[in-house]
Amino acid sequence: MDRSNEVVLDGSIAGGPVGEASSAGSDFLQLDIRDAPLGGRADWLAGQLRRAIADGRLPLGSRLPATRVLAAELRVSRGVVTEAYQRLSEDGHVVGRGRQGTVVVAGPVVAGPVGAGPVGSGPAGAGPVEAEASRRLAPQRPGSTDLFGLPPGEDVFDLIRTAPARIDLSPGVPDLAAFPRAAWLRAEREVLGELTAGGFGYGDPRGTVELRRAVAHWLGRNRGIRVDPEEVLIVAGTAQALALVGGVLREEGAGEIAVEDPGSLGIRQHLGNLGLRTPPVAVDGDGVLVSELADHRAVLLTPAHQFPTGVVLGGARRRELMRWAEAGGLVVEDDYDAEHRYDRSPVPALRSMVPERVCYMGSVSKLLAPALRMGWVVAPRRYRDALVAAKRFADLGNAVLPQLVLARLMESGELERHLRLLRRRHRRRRDAMIAAIRAHLPGAVVHGAAAGLHLLVTFEGDERDTDLAGASLARGVKVHPLSWHRQRPDGPPGLLLGYAATPASAIEDGVAMVGEALRELR
Repeated sequence: MDRSNEVVLDGSIAGGPVGEASSAGSDFLQLDIRDAPLGGRADWLAGQLRRAIADGRLPLGSRLPATRVLAAELRVSRGVVTEAYQRLSEDGHVVGRGRQGTVVVAGPVVAGPVGAGPVGSGPAGAGPVEAEASRRLAPQRPGSTDLFGLPPGEDVFDLIRTAPARIDLSPGVPDLAAFPRAAWLRAEREVLGELTAGGFGYGDPRGTVELRRAVAHWLGRNRGIRVDPEEVLIVAGTAQALALVGGVLREEGAGEIAVEDPGSLGIRQHLGNLGLRTPPVAVDGDGVLVSELADHRAVLLTPAHQFPTGVVLGGARRRELMRWAEAGGLVVEDDYDAEHRYDRSPVPALRSMVPERVCYMGSVSKLLAPALRMGWVVAPRRYRDALVAAKRFADLGNAVLPQLVLARLMESGELERHLRLLRRRHRRRRDAMIAAIRAHLPGAVVHGAAAGLHLLVTFEGDERDTDLAGASLARGVKVHPLSWHRQRPDGPPGLLLGYAATPASAIEDGVAMVGEALRELR
């Protein structure tokens, strides 16, 4: 075996001494190990690689050197390089792809100061949404932007999603860098190897029987719901589920669906687009106030992890809600991120308790990726035929191949393994955010830490949370103001801070800049 490039810990190469012409450096990024502090070489190397990803020297898709090669060039233990790569992997910047090596898959967006260009101009080659984001996000004064100075329009999430920023702490964003590419590719190859020619034709508008069966099993294992595959309708995410359910209820004569307050602005926008009113129902520490539902016949709830407060619907409230439902009410249950829990026991879905009074919606958008556009509805018997008809005329059914691949991941146990990985990673990032809030936002109250993908922080004071969100964005940090998700004007100012998609180091920096913005406003 050729041992000429093996690294030994005394700084020499096996087979001969290190000469002057052979310094401990690498042409890769011009790394010089002499710049690293003793005892902190892995930290130093991880930091150098992060900076190279952030400034574009290591663009998406580029490969890092093999650990053995880089260790030899730097004259360090291979374990130093392995540890640095592992930290980047945990941050979501890189992923190992077997023989393809370690590949850069994500990095922070690096942009100049927000609003640096003339108002009305966007980045070169930007589309209309990006150009409008650049125009509306140009600050008129420190701590203010047009986006946060106006009531949120129907395009507000498109605009903030495309707004330039160094650190994105938007809520509801999963860790897209953790998508199980290797497992997905294996499952896809298996499916393609077994799929007959007829399988490429038009499918059942309800969804493939394989995925409906897999979803039924998944709900039984993870959400306590006993359901037959025939009861499952596969849809293009929760957005389509809302459109189908809302449309069926409207055709039945409903003019409104009550919603939680505070509650998701996006949900209200979708229901409003259907012509349905969304009267607010208050939420407290035990969840929705069922007493306020007396005059309503339908309500949309997020009972397992209320958005945005993070509270769980308490036992007494659940019993009260069941009595309301059994008296003729309908619950539309959005189980949007119930699997993401860290410090509490699982709570069963409402659907498991009063199945004929609950229309249940779920998806893999927060578990795998929103881009898959894959979700499901389990509805009371009286609505099933109407929902299938609505789905048929909407799009003839979801694409068949991704359904079969997702079914394979669910039934093989790969999805549970992926969920366990996410929980460990999310817990670390959540803990990093809580520590950063303690350090940089003294006096802030943290809500919803036991589960989910974001934290809600509220403040004492009379500053507007939209001003704070604007000031944060002016510093390059995206957050959501709590007031966007309120209908009633009362309540303390607050911010929604997402942590699932952001490395711990960036979380610390982002919260620190939010703290700077808050001190400036005060």
